[in-house]
Amino acid sequence: MSAEFNWWLLIVGVVLGGALTWLVLADLERRDAEIDDEERQAEAGWIVRSLDDPQLSADLAERVLAAHNRYKGFPPPDALLAADELARLERKAVATGDPEG
Repeated sequence: MSAEFNWWLLIVGVVLGGALTWLVLADLERRDAEIDDEERQAEAGWIVRSLDDPQLSADLAERVLAAHNRYKGFPPPDALLAADELARLERKAVATGDPEG
């Protein structure tokens, strides 16, 4: 074989290897930012049908999805609190008028 053909094989091999590596490592999942309001309504309907819970409505599921989307826009919390501890701190803040608890 000629040297030029060997170089061509090397270049093709590197490109194909890079493409295969990208396919294996690529994160192809959709992001929540890609989902618009119309699709969120459809997703809420799908959630209601898939859970088959009579207490769950499509409107409630849609509001939960919207709240989740807003939550992800917040900065990460400094510390995570248990629900009972959070309720106790809120009651203390209301009683003392101190928003810091």
